[in-house]
Amino acid sequence: MEEILVMSMASTLFKDLSKRKEIKYSSNTLVDACFNKTYTIKDIRTTEKDLKEFLFTLGCYKGEEITLISILSDNYVIVVKDARYSIDKALAKAIIVD
Repeated sequence: MEEILVMSMASTLFKDLSKRKEIKYSSNTLVDACFNKTYTIKDIRTTEKDLKEFLFTLGCYKGEEITLISILSDNYVIVVKDARYSIDKALAKAIIVD
């Protein structure tokens, strides 16, 4: 009888967990940007130090202007400081724009 009760509680818990929705930030990332529009970088939101340093070497840091040129197969072509770069979607999600 105890096993049935525990299994019932566990299945109820997993059902509740599956109903949870992913928390979205209200900020716009580069993934949400329009083509050929210049944005100002508000923040670089990532927990990976290497990712943040790499974006910094490209010139992507707070206050800098960035333009999305095109998206080709999950590669985002951007312009930062008069230079064109192709970054993947994970990097584009880390760039918060205004």
